[in-house]
Amino acid sequence: MGGRRLRAAAVVAVVGLSPLAGCASGGDDDEGRRVLTVFAAASLSGAFSEIAADFEAATPGVSVRLSVDGSRGLVDQIVGGAPADVFASADVRTMDRVASAGLLVSEPVPFATNVLTLITPPGNPAGVTGLDSSLDGVRLVTCADGVPCGSAARELAGAAGVELRPVSEESAVTDVRGKVTSGEADAGIVYVTDALAVADAVEQIPIAGADTAATVYPIGVLDRATDPGLSQRFVDAVTGPAGREVLAAYGFGAP
Repeated sequence: MGGRRLRAAAVVAVVGLSPLAGCASGGDDDEGRRVLTVFAAASLSGAFSEIAADFEAATPGVSVRLSVDGSRGLVDQIVGGAPADVFASADVRTMDRVASAGLLVSEPVPFATNVLTLITPPGNPAGVTGLDSSLDGVRLVTCADGVPCGSAARELAGAAGVELRPVSEESAVTDVRGKVTSGEADAGIVYVTDALAVADAVEQIPIAGADTAATVYPIGVLDRATDPGLSQRFVDAVTGPAGREVLAAYGFGAP
């Protein structure tokens, strides 16, 4: 798994340095390779970087460009006409916005699940014990309502009879994680995959009942894909045995 993490981190770094990489769908890159643009939820950055690298290795002449961001923001771009070939969302509700707009060539396919957890800085200085009254008065950060991780957090809190009072609401789960690892927050609600990615920098506190409200991730080929066949091959790579193995290594469950 260590090799996987190192390679994925390198690819993510490249994507992070070029946030507009996903704005050029199809065509060729500077070296004459076919370009496949994939929009993916922020929580998928590590796993999809590795899957993309494996796909490129198995598909000579193809370059995969990842545009990684919060699902809601990606959908806003897609609905607004941004060129992309494949979209992987962090929940079904967000993917439904794309489907209802008639922007998919076929039904999206569930390929992974995720659950929420609490994270704190090392030592848990605020003494957080769970999704309970221990969050009162602490600097809690969550995803914004309407963002998949934010909507899921509020549903869990409602079921537990807890009112969340975050000091900050972020557009992507990775931003929540960043607030905690930087010391700007006493606690954050993120996916277990995000907690695993920074396991040495945070403490994880499981949320009771989170596993009964797992988030399902769907993926689909967009109607503007310049090569639908190639795009479907990437979807098949994600949903196939090798892709599932990579996803499992990053903490995702099977749908």
